[in-house]
Amino acid sequence: MRPDIKICGLTSADAIERAVRRGASHIGFIFFEKSPRNIEPDIAGKLADAVRGSVKIVAVTVDAGNDELDEIIDLLKPDVLQLHGSESPERVLNVKAVYGLPVIKAFSIRDDDDLARIDPYIGIADKFLFDAKPPKGSDLPGGNGVSFDWTLLRSLDESVDYMLSGGLNKDNIAAALAETGARGIDASSGVERSPGIKDLAMIDAFFDAVRSAGSKGV
Repeated sequence: MRPDIKICGLTSADAIERAVRRGASHIGFIFFEKSPRNIEPDIAGKLADAVRGSVKIVAVTVDAGNDELDEIIDLLKPDVLQLHGSESPERVLNVKAVYGLPVIKAFSIRDDDDLARIDPYIGIADKFLFDAKPPKGSDLPGGNGVSFDWTLLRSLDESVDYMLSGGLNKDNIAAALAETGARGIDASSGVERSPGIKDLAMIDAFFDAVRSAGSKGV
């Protein structure tokens, strides 16, 4: 069975159209000023309108306050919120209660201790996203184009629903799926020709690689 596929950090209509046409289950818009993929909520809302109803729209934020979330939700009308900062379990519960939307809680992974940090969030977050720890000096919590040791996920309880992220591209996605059996994957920098600029041919190549992996029983 093919995993859910989220293409994240989208900023252009042509990339969104291509991702959806190729079978993306989710598209992600990033609201974080330091990111090269940052987008204004009103622009994201207009882009999302073209595909609304055919794909799940995800708003990605980093330690956002309610005022910021109010604006994003009003203008984008997302289906899912992705919290990619240091939000506590209590904050996740609060966000869910206030906005009535499912929450993906992202975690940066380097070792077993990082993976153990999800424990207090189990039963609170609707889904997890596992990304790689940022390289030294990076201001970005994700989208750095680096992977983590996927074998760490062997210890994860099978009931934990997650998306695999972190440097996924056409060259490594088959190996990532073979190792993890992830039911969801997230690509951003791996389908870009430069930071923040999605490449249609790279999007196609990524989906082709996922399909090829599936045909081989990965």
